[in-house]
Amino acid sequence: MPYIRDVIKGPIGVFDSGYGGLTILKEIRKALPEYDFIYLGDNARTPYGTRSFEVVYEFTLQAVIRLFELGCPLVILACNTASAKALRSIQQNDLPYLDKSRRVLGVIRPTAESIGEATKTRHVGILATSGTIRSESYPMEIKKLFPDIKVTGVACPMWVPLVENKEFDSEGADFFVKKYIDELLNKDNEIDTIVLGCTHYPLLIDKIKKYTPESINIITQGEYVARSLKDYLNRHKEIASRCIKKGKCDFLTTESIEKFKESASIFLHEDVTVKSITLE
Repeated sequence: MPYIRDVIKGPIGVFDSGYGGLTILKEIRKALPEYDFIYLGDNARTPYGTRSFEVVYEFTLQAVIRLFELGCPLVILACNTASAKALRSIQQNDLPYLDKSRRVLGVIRPTAESIGEATKTRHVGILATSGTIRSESYPMEIKKLFPDIKVTGVACPMWVPLVENKEFDSEGADFFVKKYIDELLNKDNEIDTIVLGCTHYPLLIDKIKKYTPESINIITQGEYVARSLKDYLNRHKEIASRCIKKGKCDFLTTESIEKFKESASIFLHEDVTVKSITLE
């Protein structure tokens, strides 16, 4: 059994398999600048999108336990694949055993909640990793909230590598961006709203807009997740009271510190101090 110390007060944990969750963290810090955060990137084992449910669950649970050990009363899975493949199991099966006073939240539900106001045709597209599309988490969450909405998804396996290899602004990226958008709109030409269901994809936003008709809404997650978290903390004072508020943010990676710093500067446009850890 992992050692998880009693929480008096601690930072909010933010977890992602790689760097994409930094786009979520950026918006959360903008909405909640007074709070402390720890960002943990499992960069050594990214990407999660092509891994099995069992492996994603195992890796995500390891990260949640580590963040609990570091005193976090609340952990945000700022990763669509982890939210799709691991969140429910951790909430239902592991939290009661680990510490039922703590909370783990994901990014899919807050994004799904924003869909109702965004679409007029009630036809919505999802662009995401293979793992998120296979999980059908977005269609399930959207159908719970808005049963009349038709959801169509397309996996974009080349988009994360383009971002991770800093090719998101290159001419070579155009082919793969256009390819998946065309595939989605060919499946359903009534789509008027597209959800970018991966935290890496905002770095491709200029090219995505280039190949998407202007009449179509493009939803990126950071703003909605940040707004949802702010509302959650306002409604759950017992959790908010256990979160440190000194405006500090620490960064942890399972990969090279220098590599993380270099990539983090692209996502956050700031220099960060990073520590390297292992997860097991």
